[in-house]
Amino acid sequence: MYVRKNLQQIIEQFHNDERFSKNIVHWHTIPERQAKTVPFPESIDSRLQEALENRGIQKLYTHQREAYEMTRKNKHFVAVTPTASGKSLCYNLPVLQQIITEPDSRALYLFPTKALAYDQKSELTELIDVLGININSYTYDGDTPANIRQKVRQAGQIVITNPDMLHSAILPHHTKWVSLFENLKYIIIDELHIYRGVFGSHVANVIRRLKRICNFYGSKPLFMCTSATIANPKELAEKLIGEKVELIDNNGAPAGKKHFVFYNPPVVNKPLNIRRSATLEVRNIASEFLKNKIQTIVFARSRVRVEILLTYLQGLIEKELGPKSIRGYRGGYLPKQRREIEHGLRNGEIYGVVSTNALELGVDIGQLQVCIMTGYPGTIASAWQQAGRAGRRQGEALVILVASSTPLDQYVVQHPEYFFERSPEIARINPNNLIILVDHLKCAAFELPFKKGETFDGVELEEILEFLTEEQVLHFNNGKWYWMNQSFPAHNISLRSASQENVVIIDQTDIAHVKVIGEMDRFSAMTLLHEEAIYLHEGVQYQVEKLDWEEKKAFVREVDVDYFTDANLAVQLQVLDVEKERKMEMASIGFGEVSVRAMATIFKKIKFDTHENIGSGPIHLPEEELHTNAAWICLDETIKNSISEQKLEQGLVGIANLLRHIAPLHVMCDPSDLHVVPQIKSVHLEKPTIFLYDRYPGGIGLSEKVYELMEKLLEEAKEILANCSCESGCPSCVGMDVIGEDTKNVTEKLLKLYNN
Repeated sequence: MYVRKNLQQIIEQFHNDERFSKNIVHWHTIPERQAKTVPFPESIDSRLQEALENRGIQKLYTHQREAYEMTRKNKHFVAVTPTASGKSLCYNLPVLQQIITEPDSRALYLFPTKALAYDQKSELTELIDVLGININSYTYDGDTPANIRQKVRQAGQIVITNPDMLHSAILPHHTKWVSLFENLKYIIIDELHIYRGVFGSHVANVIRRLKRICNFYGSKPLFMCTSATIANPKELAEKLIGEKVELIDNNGAPAGKKHFVFYNPPVVNKPLNIRRSATLEVRNIASEFLKNKIQTIVFARSRVRVEILLTYLQGLIEKELGPKSIRGYRGGYLPKQRREIEHGLRNGEIYGVVSTNALELGVDIGQLQVCIMTGYPGTIASAWQQAGRAGRRQGEALVILVASSTPLDQYVVQHPEYFFERSPEIARINPNNLIILVDHLKCAAFELPFKKGETFDGVELEEILEFLTEEQVLHFNNGKWYWMNQSFPAHNISLRSASQENVVIIDQTDIAHVKVIGEMDRFSAMTLLHEEAIYLHEGVQYQVEKLDWEEKKAFVREVDVDYFTDANLAVQLQVLDVEKERKMEMASIGFGEVSVRAMATIFKKIKFDTHENIGSGPIHLPEEELHTNAAWICLDETIKNSISEQKLEQGLVGIANLLRHIAPLHVMCDPSDLHVVPQIKSVHLEKPTIFLYDRYPGGIGLSEKVYELMEKLLEEAKEILANCSCESGCPSCVGMDVIGEDTKNVTEKLLKLYNN
């Protein structure tokens, strides 16, 4: 009979069992931390203090008290502390105190996801129930029934929503929300670090519109922001809300002992330095914990990886633990499914969950003991967020990072000091990206006419407003610009994706009960929802039978096959305008505007377990065009005299692969936000060139940062190549596409030329 082990016994096993210990490259233990507490402020209502004491809060952590004092001085703040450090009390305490003192006061809570909003609403409701005072807190999102919406608008003292609803459902209809905007005292922005890149640039403009409407109704609310650890929380908060902000980083919360393990899968092909698949390795490690009923969260980098791992683990473990004991969790699942999974994790019915970064945020999912990451999440901030999901309530916890073969993963596991000693990355937004700004000016003009001389939180507008008048979107009359179009602008503007419209996924397995099971942005749909693609959802396989590109609908049917699909994207790129340029001895670095044309070409069928290619097929979809910004580095024409064209191409592809993995680390973006294209003879420059472009119309500042950092990125690429143990190039350095004799040497030679 199998005797179950506890976490300490398995930690011991990992130290001693050679199957695991030989692949552990670093073991870092973070000791437990004691709490730093202070008494409640005297100004707090005695009933509120009593309610907190009844919930086991006898004193405040230092950061909670500092946040409360900041609101008394009427100062905007950003509180930066790790996961599970009681951040929500930083804003709930001043909000409840304000409403007890002045019942007409209102507060608006913004959470980046519905799941987080739902979770925080439950916590707030429990506190209000214990308080015994009638305070109306409501969630207002896409799932709120129509009959309750009117009640929320009129009587909601605390309105909990997300930026998408604020953008498309609250601000355009502000005349229905007069009591909220006239009495708005506090705006809470939780998980501030999520608002970076495209999403953050959009949300900064939504906040500009919100402040403009508050000003119209005579209110000047105070902003309270909370964030996980990033290098520039104060700067990001100030850019996002357009106000001076105080930083609170005096974390007083306790923390349990945490083991952080870097695990590098064994090499299965020495000459090519190919390692065993991280996905298969995670399957074995996770099953070790799950069969011992130790609650475990597994993070995977993509929707496809989530579904593959879920399929593996359900096959291995569900016989022992019962059906639905291991679940998947990612964007695209419907709200009811997500609520069910969160509840199952809290009450212990679910032992394992495989998630994308959707569960990285502070949704309360109970006391998980183990966190396993399938590959490095892409940023240090994300990795610490994911690690924070284990041992949330002071218990001992184990975090295992299983490296993939990518250059970035290999760099991180072989340089643990980089991970543990380096401050996390800088989060960037560009609210003045012209395409994003113009979109939100249309929305703002629909909400309230612009007066002559008015700015948009400091941005001069006259030129843009005149352009929109010429386009017959606005009408100028009596010193004001009015919206004159029939359409409703906010509906056509997505805050989150590079393309404006999503593709809806429709399951037609049972013709009598056809249902929508998810959605996906257009750019991803080109490679994941093409006809014949295998789409995975909650561990179930679906084949895409028809993709209606015009109507944005993908029709799928349930199948049972032993493979998944992977598609190629062909990219053509042209330089439209050079904005910056600097010369090096053998190369030049540039930045400017480019046009990118992308087309999905072929897909491969890849077998489960062995990951071998078992077939392929064409993809018939139209080309997508994108005008954006790019940074590039091009070699001097004379290089062609000393190297053959074939070798030059190998070297360029090798460097491009290294930059593809290193650049996102330094500009704090998802690898999919920044694309890399090598060209043996660039159309514009007529020289061997590597382009790195923002995958968003108009760019959001990522490639501009790459332009500034190019020498540093090339230096790190050189270091990764020099430290790679392969002989002539491998997936961990030059990538899969150009492995061959001498590729490594050619790439090294080119990098030296670039770095001169």
